[in-house]
Amino acid sequence: MSTRWYPLYQRGNPQLRVFLPNFWMKLVKPHIKQLPNIVHFQCSMEMTKHDIKIYLEKIYDVPVADVRTKITMGKFRRDVGKGYIIKDDDIKYAYVTLPKDMKFEYPKLFVDQKEAEDEDAKSLDEAKKTFKGYLERNKDRSDVPSWFSI
Repeated sequence: MSTRWYPLYQRGNPQLRVFLPNFWMKLVKPHIKQLPNIVHFQCSMEMTKHDIKIYLEKIYDVPVADVRTKITMGKFRRDVGKGYIIKDDDIKYAYVTLPKDMKFEYPKLFVDQKEAEDEDAKSLDEAKKTFKGYLERNKDRSDVPSWFSI
């Protein structure tokens, strides 16, 4: 299924055409604890269970045992300036079950604050040590005027 408009055929070569799917999927981390072989996706509303299974198997080579989908209704909220009610878009979630022997682990995107501070302190100490070595190596150079030394 495709709703994209492609350029009409024209004589001559090459025919530059790229056929892309209209589907998209976004990996979502669940709020509640799940089994290690269940993966959550947010996907486009037009995708069916069969489309999701084929998409993951053909594009990403992920074996899929089962697919369940859920459509959640978007929130209703009042516009601050005008005062009328706005409804957010509905969202379709896909719960993909992998085979029993497979285990999915969500990627760790954010580093803990302590680890980040430790790494920053280490790199700062290394930079200071390198700069002191540079000063020691160049303090007795004859081609640099004495008033220029630090």
